[in-house]
Amino acid sequence: MMNEYVVLMSAPDRSGILARVAAAVTKGGGDVRDAASFGDATTGRFFLRIHLSLQADCSVGALRESVTRTVAELNGEATIASLAERPKVMIAVSRFDHCLVDLLMRFRKGQFHADLVGVFSNHDDTRDIVEWYGLPFHHLPISRDTKSEQERQVIKLIADTDTDLLVLARYMQILSPALSQQLQDRCINIHHSFLPSFKGAKPYGQAYERGVKLIGATAHYVTDDLDEGPIIEQDVRRVTHATSADEMTELGREIECSVLARAVRWHLQHRIIVNGRKTVVFNH
Repeated sequence: MMNEYVVLMSAPDRSGILARVAAAVTKGGGDVRDAASFGDATTGRFFLRIHLSLQADCSVGALRESVTRTVAELNGEATIASLAERPKVMIAVSRFDHCLVDLLMRFRKGQFHADLVGVFSNHDDTRDIVEWYGLPFHHLPISRDTKSEQERQVIKLIADTDTDLLVLARYMQILSPALSQQLQDRCINIHHSFLPSFKGAKPYGQAYERGVKLIGATAHYVTDDLDEGPIIEQDVRRVTHATSADEMTELGREIECSVLARAVRWHLQHRIIVNGRKTVVFNH
């Protein structure tokens, strides 16, 4: 992946965008390996992901100049990311550790092209498992009176570690609007519901009491609108009247782990573009 890059762009929809951007890639020394696009009729915007390899005798500077000029002419926006770079990831967790353990295992097995720089928590419960994996654990307790100070510590930790992506792996604290805005499009949360219908500490108990027939989970980008950020991935499992609350909890945790892992992987692979309150995810 040393000479491989991904172009993500969006622009007001018009004919010929794909052809023009692909030509700009070629002019800048890139060889298109694959491309995916989507025109959103409701917003009138066109979205494009191009995976390319840069020819050995060409510079990334020339590629950026060529693509940036063309995208500007289209009144669009674009990013160019090197697939050789390893983004830095931080995980936040409270006491429920299933998503944390799943992510730790995936990082250890090399399933994410990224570096996990540490874990922080408002509780000390997961210290042993994090340190067993050889990672820094940061205990940042929080109370109603210390929330502002704790978030300053979080901001400092993210800055000191050059964190590119923060993953809330069942971190049961609401981020302030200021912190949410600072982490815009680089903070992923897992919500323990297919839709944010059952909020609180015991969502599967609530689901059981309501006799639901589907349970699920939602991974989304964090915004200052609680649990309403752009959705990246969702999944569900069918249950019946005979499924107990404990069984729902176990099924739900399995779904949370897989949904969160897919969302993190797609973000790290530069497959997601935020489209207002939604996302475009080029995952195929």
